[in-house]
Amino acid sequence: MLQEWKFHTAGTKAVVAGGLMTSDEVGKTRAGRVALLIDGENISQDLAGQIIVRSSQLGSLVVKRVYGNVAKMPKWDAAPGFKLVHSGSGKNATDMLLTVEAMKLSYEETFDTIAIVSSDGDFSHLAHDLRERQITVVGIGRARDDNKFHKACSRYIDLGQPESAVAAEPKPQPRMDELSQKVVALIRSEGGVAGYPIGKLGGRMHADYKVKIYEYPEKTWRAYLVARPHLFVCDPKGPDAKVRLRASAH
Repeated sequence: MLQEWKFHTAGTKAVVAGGLMTSDEVGKTRAGRVALLIDGENISQDLAGQIIVRSSQLGSLVVKRVYGNVAKMPKWDAAPGFKLVHSGSGKNATDMLLTVEAMKLSYEETFDTIAIVSSDGDFSHLAHDLRERQITVVGIGRARDDNKFHKACSRYIDLGQPESAVAAEPKPQPRMDELSQKVVALIRSEGGVAGYPIGKLGGRMHADYKVKIYEYPEKTWRAYLVARPHLFVCDPKGPDAKVRLRASAH
């Protein structure tokens, strides 16, 4: 008997193996579940450790797959904990297979986050389609300002240099000004890991503290947050963009 997962509103019921389940109940079953899909031909296996550490912070890693032509990425075969999926040797075979499986996972309605590990801008269309299905899309890779995929994701994690690279001595962080302390406290109390909507920040700070951001040198809240990268991480511009706290702000 085929399972019916598709539903249109919060009150609609979905038919599953054990009977009827509301869309709200289905949403609970997918909460915190993460599918990690890696473009193995685009991302080095040397970054596997960083990928696991960073993606584990997103939720429970239920699926961990690496896609590509196994002949071109022998090191990934030795990476523990990953399922290696051979894509064949055809042109764009890896991109197409990863895209098909990502969409398949989204239609199963059992994941609320899909993390795509790649620096390939061609995945931007996939990111847009997944977000239209209410899936949080987290890109992981080497960030570039001109990367369309980076900008299409709900958020993007820049891996930077491989863990094997020698770490530079950390620079002392500047002291937190009074306004930043108030913003940090608001995000921590009401945004948490999910972040706080940038679009609502101005109204809330004015209501609570009579703060008018146009009286500050940055003039806008986004400019203010971006000017303090040691404290805040902002989503790409958009109506649903959020700001999150850096570890140094906790």
